[in-house]
Amino acid sequence: MEFGRVAPEELASVDFTLPADTELTVSTLKAAKNNQPLQVHVGCAKWGRKEWVGQIYPSKTKEANFLDEYVKHFDCIELNATFYNVYGPDIIAKWKAKADSNPDFKFCPKFSQSISHIRRLKNAEDITTSYYEGVLAFGEKLGPMFLQLSDNYTPKSFPELKAYLEQLPKDVPIFVELRHKEWFAVPENSEKVFKLLHDLDIGAVITDASGRRDVVHMNLPTPHAFIRFVGTVEKDGEFAIDEARLDEWVVRIKQWQQQGLKSVWFFMHQHDERYSPVMADYVTDKLNNALGTQILRPKFIDTTQNTLF
Repeated sequence: MEFGRVAPEELASVDFTLPADTELTVSTLKAAKNNQPLQVHVGCAKWGRKEWVGQIYPSKTKEANFLDEYVKHFDCIELNATFYNVYGPDIIAKWKAKADSNPDFKFCPKFSQSISHIRRLKNAEDITTSYYEGVLAFGEKLGPMFLQLSDNYTPKSFPELKAYLEQLPKDVPIFVELRHKEWFAVPENSEKVFKLLHDLDIGAVITDASGRRDVVHMNLPTPHAFIRFVGTVEKDGEFAIDEARLDEWVVRIKQWQQQGLKSVWFFMHQHDERYSPVMADYVTDKLNNALGTQILRPKFIDTTQNTLF
């Protein structure tokens, strides 16, 4: 993910401190009645990463088998493939079958760009229907879906956003990712859009990126968190910044757990995706220790026996 990327020499000037919880988050968690253990899921954005062959995928793994291997290491995926194409039930069913070896695995598909970026939520009923017909074939392996609005989707389009969200089916959890700066820079805009999400029982994606600290808005309209973590790692050994950031996230999630949080979906992005499994494993280990969970951790190939390293 390139969103929010800054040059390596600029990282030292970035304040990575997580903002305080908003009043909405405090009230949402306080009102949540959660007698069940917190559900925590950690994953990446794509399974088709050739860089992971020899790292977590066995040497000589064919691309056609990448998903078969991915589900051995993670319990969810932020499915960006559905952003670029609207897939029918037949293809979705094949992906689902590949994940059957992991009974806890969930696909979290992204709404098609035809809906969000091309039609900009207007006159998109037909594409939305096709999109739903496809992803519903995931069945019990369908996790929450997320709608990413483009960088140029401004608060002026609030009426269209409201109308679109109001007509979505209510049986599958939805999260919305806002990106235009005016959603956050103008308090009236923030209050209005997050109240809408709260009223519709729709979650808000929190995207933690270096160059867009406003998008780390810390608003939870529902007692469920969907976090897209965009890392800074550019080369081996330079993990300190992201480790510190992830440590702070673990502390915050622990606090949310104590206040009533019901679930968290944590997705790892790196500008160089070679490092996504490494950092996903780091945060998974920290979360397991802090929360008493048993989140699946990636299993790395013994690099001393692998000629690729």
